[in-house]
Amino acid sequence: MLKVKEHYQYPKLEGDRTNETEVFSREPFVVRCASRDMHASRMRTAELLLVVGLCVLSVTSSLKICAFNVQSFGESKANNERVMGILLKILSRCDLCLIQEVRDSKGEVIQALVKDLNRFDKSNSYSYLESVRLGRKSYKEQYVYIYRNNMLKVKEHYQYPKLEGDRTNETEVFSREPFVVRFHSPTTQLKDFVLIGHHTSPKSAMKEIDELFTVVKRISKKWRTDNVMILGDLNAGCSYVTIKGWKSVRLRSDPKFCWLIGDEQDTTVREKTHCAYDRIIVHGKEIRSSVVPGSAQPFNFKEAFHLTEAEALEVSDHFPVEVDLKPSHRYLFRHEL
Repeated sequence: MLKVKEHYQYPKLEGDRTNETEVFSREPFVVRCASRDMHASRMRTAELLLVVGLCVLSVTSSLKICAFNVQSFGESKANNERVMGILLKILSRCDLCLIQEVRDSKGEVIQALVKDLNRFDKSNSYSYLESVRLGRKSYKEQYVYIYRNNMLKVKEHYQYPKLEGDRTNETEVFSREPFVVRFHSPTTQLKDFVLIGHHTSPKSAMKEIDELFTVVKRISKKWRTDNVMILGDLNAGCSYVTIKGWKSVRLRSDPKFCWLIGDEQDTTVREKTHCAYDRIIVHGKEIRSSVVPGSAQPFNFKEAFHLTEAEALEVSDHFPVEVDLKPSHRYLFRHEL
C-alpha cells in the first residue's frame, strides 16, 4: 500500500516565484509517497521512480519546432545586447527554429548568434543551415534553420525551385523561394520529416500560399515522403487575405493539409492588431498523428518575459509560432533512463 506524504507543482518550491530556467513547456508534477509494506519498499520505490521518470521525460523530450520572423535581423539588432538576450531565451526553447528576415550581407550575424546560443544553453549543441540571399531586386533576405545537432540531423536540403532539371521558377510567383530541409529525428515517433520554410510577400500572399501546394507535391515525389510541414510568416491574415480568395487556395481547400495555427490566433506583438500572419501547416497522416495535441500556438514572449510593447517590438513585431512532436518512448527508455 502507498500513502501520499506531500506533493507540489514544480517549480513552485518554497520561496520560488518564477521558473528560473523557463525550460519546461509543462512543469513536472512531483509526489512523495510512503510504502506501508517495508519489505517491498525498495522495489516499490524503484517502480515509482521509473514511472515518474518516464512521465517527466515524455514531457520534456517532445521535439519543439518553431518559426520566427525576427524582422530585419542584421548588424543593428545583433549589436543590441538586450535584444540578443531576449532572442537567446526564445531560441533556447526550441529544438529547431526557422528564422526569417535575416538581412546581413556580410554573413556574420547568424554565426555570432549561434555561437552565443551555444554559450547560453550549454546543455545542448546548436548548428545552423542557411539559404542563399533571396529577393527579386535589391532587397534580400535569408532563411536560417537553427537546430540542436544532438537531437536532429540534416539529411538533405535544396533551395526551391532548384530541383533536378529545373532552370528557372516557371511560375515566378514567389518573391523569396521556399527553403526546404529534410531532418532525421531519432528521439521522436516520426523519424524523418520535411520542413518548407517560407516568407511570403504581403502583396502576393494568397498566390504564394496557393503555389506552396505545388511545392509539396514536388517534394513528395522527389523524396518519396508525405510527412511535410510548411511554416513561416505567410502573411495569411487580416487585409492580405479575403474570404472569397481563400476558396481558390489549394492549401486551404484540400483536407490533406491541416492548419495547426488557426485564423483566430494572433501572431503579432502590437496590441492594436490581431492577425494570424504566421502559420504551421502539416501534410501527411504520420506527421499529423505525431503532433502533440494543443501544442501548436504562438509564443507570447512579451508576456512570458514581462516586457513592455516597446521592448518587445525591439525584438520583432511578430511572435514565434511553435508545435511539438511526440517523443519515442523506446528511445527514451534506451538512452535516458
